[in-house]
Amino acid sequence: MPGNETPDVFASYRDIFRMAFRALRRNRLRTALTMVGIMIAIAAVICTVAVGQGGTQEIEDQLTALGVNMIWIEAGGRNVNGVRTGNGQTKTLTVDDAEAILAGVQGIVSVAPNVDGPMQAVYGNQNWFTRFRGVSSEYFEIRNWRQERGALFTSMDSQHETNVCLLGKTVAETLFGSDDPLGKIIRLQNLPFTVIGIMQPKGLSTMGVDQDDVVVIPYTTAMKKMKGIYWLDDIYASASSAGAIGPAIDQIGGILRQRHHLRPEEPDDFNIRHPEETLQAREQASWALTLMLAGIASISLLVGGIGIMNIMLVSVTERTREIGVRLAVGATERDIQQQFLAEATAVSLLGGAAGILLGIVASAVVSRTLQWPSLISPSAIALAAIFSFGVGIIFGYYPARIASRLDPIEAIRYE
Repeated sequence: MPGNETPDVFASYRDIFRMAFRALRRNRLRTALTMVGIMIAIAAVICTVAVGQGGTQEIEDQLTALGVNMIWIEAGGRNVNGVRTGNGQTKTLTVDDAEAILAGVQGIVSVAPNVDGPMQAVYGNQNWFTRFRGVSSEYFEIRNWRQERGALFTSMDSQHETNVCLLGKTVAETLFGSDDPLGKIIRLQNLPFTVIGIMQPKGLSTMGVDQDDVVVIPYTTAMKKMKGIYWLDDIYASASSAGAIGPAIDQIGGILRQRHHLRPEEPDDFNIRHPEETLQAREQASWALTLMLAGIASISLLVGGIGIMNIMLVSVTERTREIGVRLAVGATERDIQQQFLAEATAVSLLGGAAGILLGIVASAVVSRTLQWPSLISPSAIALAAIFSFGVGIIFGYYPARIASRLDPIEAIRYE
């Protein structure tokens, strides 16, 4: 009946694969050795892609941690009496510059002055050498940094130069251990500060610096009470979109050169950086390296496929008489071809399944041993399964075709 065609097809394929597994079990050692090639190939591809995707994800997390379309203006080096000063050594970057950038640069939605430096933080009998960062309240939005507990300081704290501070995770754990720091008084360069919040952990920067080893205070407090200066070390700005960053950088450069009265032949006394560009370049390089390594690992798939073809050709030779008998009693060329294709596909799929498990374990071992993140995506596993199936079909087709083309009479006579 027409309605039974689909069940009959499934039953037919079930019988074919049952015969294939029966044939494979007769030569278990050879089957296992054939599977090893596919298993190692699939495991190598999964492990390589997992490590590469883990690195890419880490870079994307760093991009997110940098902030929203951030532009970093740093007090930069210039020639003074023939000597080039280093970054942060000029005194020309001011709060007025920050206000001029916000008012005069189209596409800039917020700016945050920054003053920082090393200092000693003391609480009770705990003493820790760290850094302070004096910023405005806009800094937290620009850098996409939120408090874990407590509250952020406001623009009123900056206006009144209040002695309040926010602790990075490292500083909080070092000074207070398991105690709650909120509301406690700590001493920063012998000045008392009230802890009003604990910042969310950011981890290491792209340069390997602990971003949580910091104390954040209002920039006016940092300028007047901590450093006694009138200039800034940096200005952080946020563009309205990624597309607005390039034009904004050009306008910022023009405004600062005009405000700092620099002649055309004089170099900038500031540096404008767009950190996302560096990280995006690293991400592209990481992805290219992942593809290259995955391509190299995929060569082992070719080797494994050739191994399957070789073993199936040997199997055809060994079973020539069996093939002849089956053809003589009514099996069609298609039946013989399907049987050997099923055997090749079964070997490849079994090796692929074992390879997926080995790849997951290997990724975890590599990640733990090298302290490198790994990320195994479902798409990578699905791709590995498709590759396994494809290898069985492609490299099993030729032996299956040879088997199906044997002459029944000659095959029965074969010794």
